[in-house]
Amino acid sequence: MTREKIYGKDGRSEDGAGSPEDGDGTAGKKELGPQIDPSCFIARGAVIVGDVTLARGVSVWFNAVIRGDENRVEVGEDSNIQDNCVVHVSEDHGVYIGRNVSVGHGAIVHGARVEDDVIVGMNATVLNGARVGKGSIIGAGAVVTPGTVIPPGSLAVGVPAKVVKEGDEGVAEAARRNGEVYQEIRDRHLRGVYPPVSGGDV
Repeated sequence: MTREKIYGKDGRSEDGAGSPEDGDGTAGKKELGPQIDPSCFIARGAVIVGDVTLARGVSVWFNAVIRGDENRVEVGEDSNIQDNCVVHVSEDHGVYIGRNVSVGHGAIVHGARVEDDVIVGMNATVLNGARVGKGSIIGAGAVVTPGTVIPPGSLAVGVPAKVVKEGDEGVAEAARRNGEVYQEIRDRHLRGVYPPVSGGDV
């Protein structure tokens, strides 16, 4: 597992350097580093910083950013944060992502709660205080506005996101299956089936 910087449980980088005490009010405060289960897959280029907990089997893909600097981020078992995603918080809103959640390529989850077995579609945005119910799908490019509640088993699309299906077991099953597929992909990467090659390697 490779990434540009790996932070240990004490919040320090591999070389032992901590956060700079640059007069911004952080000097003397306890450093908060990610808590990452050893079973996780962290792809090259991903950045995970601050008060972040990744449970068993989480995968964080190429160039994704998870930043728990103003509040905490919790990602549940077997969830996947795909390439180029941003997961961030505000002072008033942390992020909770449940089990077997797929956060699609380029999506943003900011200060929101996403329950188990959800797909946040590619380039979708879920904003502060929003809550996405279990077994739902947020369509590609949709924007879930602040404080919006998406009921369980819903398909929500558009800008702003509107629920077009609700309580649909077919939606929930599709979301569950997508997460399971990503667990299989994660395991292949952990076995080294797909060794990454970057521009500097060729």
